[in-house]
Amino acid sequence: MNSGDTAWVLASTALVMLMTPGLAFFYGGMVGAKSVLNMLMMNFCTLGVVGTLWLLYGYSEAFGDDAYRGLVGDMSHALLRDTQGTLSGPAGHQIPTMAFVMFQLMFAVVTTALICGSLAERAKFWAWIVFAVGWCSIVYFPVAHWVFNFDGFTDTDAAGVSDNTGGWIANELGALDFAGGTAVHINAGAAGLAVAIVVGRRRGWPQSTPRPHNVPFVLLGAALLWFGWYGFNAGSALGANDLAALAFTNTTLATGAASLAWIIVEQVRDGKPTTLGAASGAVAGLVAITPACGYVDPVAAAAIGAVAGVVCALAVALKFTFHYDDSLDVVGVHLFGGLVGTLLVGVFADAAVNPAGSDGLLHGGGWQQLARQAIAAGSVFTYSFVCAAILAWLVHKTIGFRIDKHAEFEGIDEAEHAETAYDFGTRATAATVRATAVRVPRREDGPPTPRPPTPPGGTERYRPHENRPGPAPGRGYAPNPIPPRRPGPM
Repeated sequence: MNSGDTAWVLASTALVMLMTPGLAFFYGGMVGAKSVLNMLMMNFCTLGVVGTLWLLYGYSEAFGDDAYRGLVGDMSHALLRDTQGTLSGPAGHQIPTMAFVMFQLMFAVVTTALICGSLAERAKFWAWIVFAVGWCSIVYFPVAHWVFNFDGFTDTDAAGVSDNTGGWIANELGALDFAGGTAVHINAGAAGLAVAIVVGRRRGWPQSTPRPHNVPFVLLGAALLWFGWYGFNAGSALGANDLAALAFTNTTLATGAASLAWIIVEQVRDGKPTTLGAASGAVAGLVAITPACGYVDPVAAAAIGAVAGVVCALAVALKFTFHYDDSLDVVGVHLFGGLVGTLLVGVFADAAVNPAGSDGLLHGGGWQQLARQAIAAGSVFTYSFVCAAILAWLVHKTIGFRIDKHAEFEGIDEAEHAETAYDFGTRATAATVRATAVRVPRREDGPPTPRPPTPPGGTERYRPHENRPGPAPGRGYAPNPIPPRRPGPM
């Protein structure tokens, strides 16, 4: 076992775990003030839901020995059997299989959480949980097998040899996806599009929808995502090595370029750059560089980020053209960002950067690698979209996916969770008010000011100022005398 590689994978696992709370803040800031808790809950609870499924059968379905033509793993590792005490990886760089199990679990969690942004402010909480269970089971786990399960990587012996057989995209097609452009972002983006169509548009959209209630939350969430993404991308090297450093560098450069490109588009199109745009552009860059970060050089990474920033900034407006209510732009950022990154691997990939990859179009590789990338992207999109649409329709027709009209108007937090994120004020209660005497001053240079008459049937409320000196002429009314304050210790 390589202790340095193991330490880096464990640290990366913790970083990727942080992405899900970061995503909760990113999404939570973009919804209305009466929907923020529901959005936080939909994200946060995926840790428990997907983690339980991963224990029961998820890891085995994704990384078990291939059961049928590279499409799904067998149940040899159900309940995480034969994972503790075993190693995975090549000789000299082996890590505990359990570390790899936890690292991949965090990918499954955040991928599922991404989808909920497309149906924000109108979906029942438990309907979302049921959908998440079904989608993970029949979509994410098999697709992870296709993309991430490489032949001979898990359950290796002392010489780094294993007879484990993996998925078809990784081993037969030969498409390159370093950290999940297809399995994570295209997968979640396609599912988000499907559920947005099935569940339907928010009432009043697009004429009247809540504005983002807390833009600082959005920026905080984007920053946490960026921080956690270093574990997502650099951690996918599965070792503390030069490849991890390259992925770390490419992630930084692409993200910065994408954020800058997005706000330039806003400046040209709208006349003002926005904080929301800068945060969304950063996430778009993170998405696009994910499949490419281990296969391209830094200049290409910056180019990929810039292209993603422009494309995603324009793609978020497509929902108004085609009338699908993708509430928080899962389609515009994750689907289109994932497509940009996956396809541009076929353009910018350089075997000199990573011998495990291949040359793209600009490095003499021809169109072959680009075609492989397109097949992988199209296959994942089609499978995820169709399955998610069927699942969402079944949930919608059985237990109902949408909250009722009244709950949507009043706020989903109160309806689904019986609590609110903010105190919007308490109901006023009657209180006894005790009247105080009002003193009527008199002028020094004239007769005493007459006392107001007592109301009929009322009580005496006023008392004349007797034996009290008035102010000097022209200085108005005398204030109440205030005793001098005794000097105290400093």
